[in-house]
Amino acid sequence: MRLAEGIALDSIKTFGSLKFSAMRRERFINDDEGNQTTEISERTFDLKSFEKGKMIQVSIPVAAGEKKFDYNQLVEMINPVIDTVSSYEFGVGMSVSWYLKADDLIPVNHNKIQEKPTNEKK
Repeated sequence: MRLAEGIALDSIKTFGSLKFSAMRRERFINDDEGNQTTEISERTFDLKSFEKGKMIQVSIPVAAGEKKFDYNQLVEMINPVIDTVSSYEFGVGMSVSWYLKADDLIPVNHNKIQEKPTNEKK
C-alpha cells in the first residue's frame, strides 16, 4: 500500500534549518531481468535537522543533477513530500516505512538582496 500523492509539507516548519552532512547512497535501475545496471535513478542525502534535533534522509531524482555541498552547508529541499510503503508479513503483521523525497536539494543563499521599491518620481 502507498499514499497516492504522499504528504506535502512545509520544510521550514517541519525540519527547521538543514545542514548537509553526506551523500548516503545512490539507487540504481534494474533491467528487465532484475539485474542492477550502472544507471542511477536517485540519490539519498543525510541532512542535519535543527527542528528535529537529528539526522534526516532525503532522496532526490537523478534528473536534479549531481550535488556537491560542503559539510555543514545550509541547504533547502524543493517540494518535499513524505511517503510510505507498507507490507504485511504472515504471522508478524503490518510494517510501515516512511521516507522523504524532494524534487531538488539546493544551497541556501544568505546573500539574497531584496530590492526595495522606491517611491521617487523622475
